[in-house]
Amino acid sequence: MKIDTPKIPEELKDRRFTDLFYEEDPEFEMCMVTDSDFANEALDRVRLYKTVIRNCNFTNTDFKRIDLTDVVFENCDLSNADLGNASMNRVEFRNCKLLGSNLTESYIGNTRFKESILNMVAFGDSKLEKVIFDGAALESADFFDCKLKKVEFLTCNLNGASFEDTPLKGIDISSSNFDSLIVSIENLNGCTVSTSQAIQFAALLGLKIKQ
Repeated sequence: MKIDTPKIPEELKDRRFTDLFYEEDPEFEMCMVTDSDFANEALDRVRLYKTVIRNCNFTNTDFKRIDLTDVVFENCDLSNADLGNASMNRVEFRNCKLLGSNLTESYIGNTRFKESILNMVAFGDSKLEKVIFDGAALESADFFDCKLKKVEFLTCNLNGASFEDTPLKGIDISSSNFDSLIVSIENLNGCTVSTSQAIQFAALLGLKIKQ
């Protein structure tokens, strides 16, 4: 699947993330932010456009209603950050940590989570469109009542992930691995799985399989 990638200009202005406190509107455009520590802070409705964020710490930070367009996060820690009601388009998270982060009630489009840790992330009530989870750890992630459209899980760890009330029609999880998955049988209709996964689901149904 092809998704739109972030459009980042060649020339970016160096900024510190704390500079946002002094802006009339908390907004960065065409910026490079490196090595900023912004843990345990709170900023409502931050807007980031055409910006690269590298080696930054955002643990426990309140970023509710954050608006991201053409943004790359690289080697950043957003563990337990609150990104509820976020809007994302053409965003990449590369080698980032979002352990236990909140992304509920968000729109996430044309976004790639590459080699990132998203264990226990809450995506509940979100719409994900053209999203690629690429080598991501999604253990115990919660996709409750999400709308998934053109979403790919490539070699991910989905162990214990919950897809309660989320239809998986058109979704391919065949290259990912899990010991258990929380999903209702009717919502598996149209989902692509591997042979070994099919056997796992059959066992959950109580079927006995003869080789």
